[in-house]
Amino acid sequence: MTDLALDAAAAPGGTDSSRRTARIAGLLFIATFVTSIPALLLYDPVLNDAGYIVGSGNDAQIQLGALLEILLAIANIGTAVVLYPILKRQSQALSLGFVASRIVESTFIVVGVISLLSVLTLRQDLSASVGMAASALDVTGRALVSLHDWTFLIGPGFCVAVGNGMILGYLMYRSGLVPRGMAMLGLVGGPLIFVSSVAILFGAYEQTGTAAFLLSIPEIAWEASLAYYLTFRGFKASSPLLAREG
Repeated sequence: MTDLALDAAAAPGGTDSSRRTARIAGLLFIATFVTSIPALLLYDPVLNDAGYIVGSGNDAQIQLGALLEILLAIANIGTAVVLYPILKRQSQALSLGFVASRIVESTFIVVGVISLLSVLTLRQDLSASVGMAASALDVTGRALVSLHDWTFLIGPGFCVAVGNGMILGYLMYRSGLVPRGMAMLGLVGGPLIFVSSVAILFGAYEQTGTAAFLLSIPEIAWEASLAYYLTFRGFKASSPLLAREG
């Protein structure tokens, strides 16, 4: 390694390339928060109004939520793709697993988007239906909303637990790219989200219940702290992975 490379690796955040990688990844993690939380709020009418499909609703609001979730899916995959060249120095297999989990998570998110957009299409085309036709339309609408709920459990539930929590937490902990105490949030939060998702799957409590939220706090804290650290601090210069850039 040249003297110049040694100096760069010793600087805060490593080389210009690694600092840029960290900043982009951090901004993408921030984008996942900026898109996912408002999208869930915008979806409230269709998710919580059983008669939305046969009544009058604010379709533009739901469509905006769908757009945000499409951007969320892109940002999700982006976080894994951007971090992969760095993380593969620690473990190529686990890094590929992280990329795969983000792709699967985003696939389920998009399926959920399609299910809610289908509710809008049916409402716009068949909302004038009456009698038995209206009843059948209502059942179809409920089924599509249920499909969205299950995709939310499997994608932002199981996939996040395994990918963002356990795999990414382990890679960050072992590599020292971020403070190990912070990475422990992922190693704790991932299993908690997984256990919570299993409990929801078997009907122990609702996805939007207090228990589910409390068990998700370590994972939320992990992703939020990671977003902040990567964006404004970059990778830790002491990480052995950055020394390999030379």
